[in-house]
Amino acid sequence: MGIQERDRKVYRPLRRAGLEVIPNSVPAGAIPFVHGYSAEDVAGGFSHRYDTPRLVERLNADWYDLAVSSGLFDRRREFLVQLPQGTRSHQAALQHLHYGNAAPALWTRVRLLDRWDIMGRGAASAFLGVHWGHPGFGMMALDGSVYVCASTGETGIDVLVVHHPDRSENVLRHLERITLHDSPYVNREFKERIAVWLADRARGFPGR
Repeated sequence: MGIQERDRKVYRPLRRAGLEVIPNSVPAGAIPFVHGYSAEDVAGGFSHRYDTPRLVERLNADWYDLAVSSGLFDRRREFLVQLPQGTRSHQAALQHLHYGNAAPALWTRVRLLDRWDIMGRGAASAFLGVHWGHPGFGMMALDGSVYVCASTGETGIDVLVVHHPDRSENVLRHLERITLHDSPYVNREFKERIAVWLADRARGFPGR
């Protein structure tokens, strides 16, 4: 996807949700993927049922409070969000969410604008969820110290925070398993990126 096309099909919907994309500025050494954490890694979060009154408003307010209290934002309210690579449309993004074998999600640096709607417009864009009030995303502090994720279940939405995911034995074991086992659901380029990150970490890569 060209720069102009990506701006029109990905960045503009995110701006309408209150996220300004800052291209080509992800800090070096960022953990490529966070998954496999367990209850012992979770440092906070919240849940809301789908029938919660004013659901999107409640989700937005609680997400912002959690982001501030956990340290997701820097002083300019910048952080990282995972966006599907090469996404061309809302439908393509949904296919990535449901099937998981498309081009992998990569970290993108963003800034939270004064007017934002992460859980409404953001989720409806398909880049931060399935549709309005049904978020699904991964976010991380620029220094990697905080990871915040949202997921939708059968009855409601869960938003969790994990501190220092790159130090979690559970997360690291999960990343190692990805590199060791063949799977049709793991993009080869993404697998190689994880392997490089793990090798750099083992060699004492700066910041790891």
